[in-house]
Amino acid sequence: MTRRETDTVVWSGTWVAERLGVGLVGDETLSALLGLALRRNPKRAHLLVSNVLGKHVPQSPAVVYGAGYGLGERVRELLGPEDASRAVVLGYAETATGLGHSVADGLGLAPYLHSTRRPVQGVERAGGFEESHSHATSHLLLPEDPRLLAGDGPLVLVDDEFSTGNTVLNTIRDLHGRHPRDRYVIVALVDMRSDDDRDRLSVLARELGTRVDLVALASGTLRLPEGVLEKGQALVAEYEAADGAVGAGSRPAAEPPAGSEGRAGQAAARATPRRAVRVELGWPRQVPDGGRHGFTPRHRELLEPALPRMAARIADALGDTATGRSRRVLVLGFEELMYAPLRLGTALEQLVDADVRYSTTTRSPVLAVDDPGYAIRSRLVFPAHDNPADGPGERYAYNVAGAGFDAVVAVVDSAADTPQLHAPDGLLAQLAAHTPHVVLAVVPSYVPSYAPEFVSERAAMLPEPLRGPEFSSYAAADVGWLLQDLSATELEAPTEEREEAIQGGAHYAESLPVEYQPSAQYQELFKAALETSAARIARAVGTVTETVIAELPQRRRPGRDPHEPRPVLVSLARAGTPVGVLMRRWAQHRHGLDLPHYAVSIVRGRGIDTNALRWLQQHHDPADVVFVDGWTGKGAITRELADALAEFEGFNPEIAVLADPGGCVRTYGTREDFLIPSACLNSTVSGLISRTVLRADLVGPNDYHGAKFYRELADSDVSEHFLDTVAARFDEVATAVDADVKELLSADRAPTWEGWAAVERISEEYGIHDVNLVKPGVGETTRVLLRRVPWKILAKRGAGADLDHVRLLAEQRGVPVEEVDGLPYTCVGLIHPQYTRGATGADGKAVSAL
Repeated sequence: MTRRETDTVVWSGTWVAERLGVGLVGDETLSALLGLALRRNPKRAHLLVSNVLGKHVPQSPAVVYGAGYGLGERVRELLGPEDASRAVVLGYAETATGLGHSVADGLGLAPYLHSTRRPVQGVERAGGFEESHSHATSHLLLPEDPRLLAGDGPLVLVDDEFSTGNTVLNTIRDLHGRHPRDRYVIVALVDMRSDDDRDRLSVLARELGTRVDLVALASGTLRLPEGVLEKGQALVAEYEAADGAVGAGSRPAAEPPAGSEGRAGQAAARATPRRAVRVELGWPRQVPDGGRHGFTPRHRELLEPALPRMAARIADALGDTATGRSRRVLVLGFEELMYAPLRLGTALEQLVDADVRYSTTTRSPVLAVDDPGYAIRSRLVFPAHDNPADGPGERYAYNVAGAGFDAVVAVVDSAADTPQLHAPDGLLAQLAAHTPHVVLAVVPSYVPSYAPEFVSERAAMLPEPLRGPEFSSYAAADVGWLLQDLSATELEAPTEEREEAIQGGAHYAESLPVEYQPSAQYQELFKAALETSAARIARAVGTVTETVIAELPQRRRPGRDPHEPRPVLVSLARAGTPVGVLMRRWAQHRHGLDLPHYAVSIVRGRGIDTNALRWLQQHHDPADVVFVDGWTGKGAITRELADALAEFEGFNPEIAVLADPGGCVRTYGTREDFLIPSACLNSTVSGLISRTVLRADLVGPNDYHGAKFYRELADSDVSEHFLDTVAARFDEVATAVDADVKELLSADRAPTWEGWAAVERISEEYGIHDVNLVKPGVGETTRVLLRRVPWKILAKRGAGADLDHVRLLAEQRGVPVEEVDGLPYTCVGLIHPQYTRGATGADGKAVSAL
């Protein structure tokens, strides 16, 4: 075929056909389905580029899904009802994973599996084969249930195109040797085999004593003149050399050869990129992200009703920027993750009044030429971001740059939501240079959970973090809670009963205190304290954040890219969470950094949530993690964290805190013991989240620790008010922060543990003999008054407004406040040492309770 033009439409294989003499032999259907491009591959010069696959060429999701679904319906008709009900569908990575899944949907009740190039630790191979012409040749078969491929029903093999049939031959040989069957069906968008290739498949079928059928949208052959490989390689080298000359030694984000996108396109690539907006999909927890480990009809039943809801969340994230008549939106999948973004795209296409397109990123290196007669008009180049087993390398997105998209929705699995994805040269930055709106949607990576008869150990799938507004009143981007939602569980106990149980041997984390409902007087006191201390808090937030950013590179392992996004903030729930959110906002405001932020549970005497740590290990480099808390008292949590992390390689056990009056850490905003208003309240200043719960009947070995979301307290919520009030003072304190950080970075900040020594002294002096009942500092004293049964309050003589709320709470509870000299803290709260209802203190005074 040569150049064709109909009303200015040019066949997208013309450029290659004219230069190499390559041509399609077939009818108009074939040329409508396929274009041509040149590979950067020593094994094959040409690339057949499908217009309906959704890999290299953005296409309507409905068209892409419809092509595969229609092929599945044809297979069902070919097999008949009985054989169709026993069939299994197998798709090929990476290009046909979504196509195979769509075929399985059209077939009806067939389970689906696709091959993969991503090995998964602990998952046993059920087979494998080679794709000789591919850029990455090895295919693995990793079904969750090994019986999936062990049946004798028809096996349906799906690929995007058959050029030689070698991959199919290798597959059938491998699988038939393990589990012989009577029938195979080969499905493709196009069948491009020669007569000799067809004969080889027929010979194999006779040799194995099996039947092989083929279903395709179109068929034909490809004319390849002699020497085409060498000519193609020379042409690629010529255009890439010209591209390098234009780039003047620096690679632009989009890499067409000279004269394709021109200097305007290169300027767009160099423009300051916008940050991606993360949307929480609410992906159904029981549904795998795709067919890497198998996808059953039951999974399909769970996914279908969830698609409109997830599409609505994407539409909300897009807003007016990319919805409306004549707007263009691209849903961009990720390598083997094709089906999930395709189905999100089909649902979005039905929901919004916009031109929705779908394609995915790829491993395959292809030359880009900006010519209407060439199938790959532009390319984006970025580093691999899923820690591939074969090491780092380049990845590509084709026909995205210069395509006029108003928004791109990038869909990745959680294994690929890594620092490389968010790096300055990563995929999100490359997309942001070419479209005004980038949305990131992360589908949880499925980890098989095996039945005991298949493996000796059970591998649990760790859920994705909970986020607002479904869990907490914080914005979804502010924090992800690595917790399980126990909102429907009755956990609260009256303060007196709870204290008696704790001192009788129960652990404090097995129950929750009844949420304190502040009086109008107390709420006014909180607001006044916030206004008074907002600048002081903002200064401490800025100081600790700048210190973390300055010192994090020292934590990194050798060979890491120093320009990767940093750090990963991990708050110790719940007191650390408002501080982590404020640190994230400071980094955004001052540096434009979009820092990941999570909240995890740590329980005194029980340690940190190990499942949360495992999730962090899977999704981030532990060297990037910075643990965050509100303040230190005697340093018990600091010690607890260090002990808990001993079994987890790579994490740094240091904690960054807003205030360190106990002298327990080296990274802090201040060492003064002052009022941090977030300590004045409970959930209503912490996103409406309870403190964390760890109880054996609620938290299993594969579960996160739990917490409750108090939705019913929304009218009293001041979480955002607290954050906004402090953040409004960031600019005001910036100069002071710079001076503080400069001084701190050159100072000796080694922990003194002064607070621990003071607590031990007080414990003995007051006859308590238990350091756990001595709570030093304004924050801890406030907690005693809100949650426990207090005995007395020790206050530094002359302490001023920082203790107004403490004095009010003490008065309400009938607790004496004793002023003392030589106290290293502003105040210390003492829990009753031998509490039972009606007990008296050492001075004979009865304890008053709320």
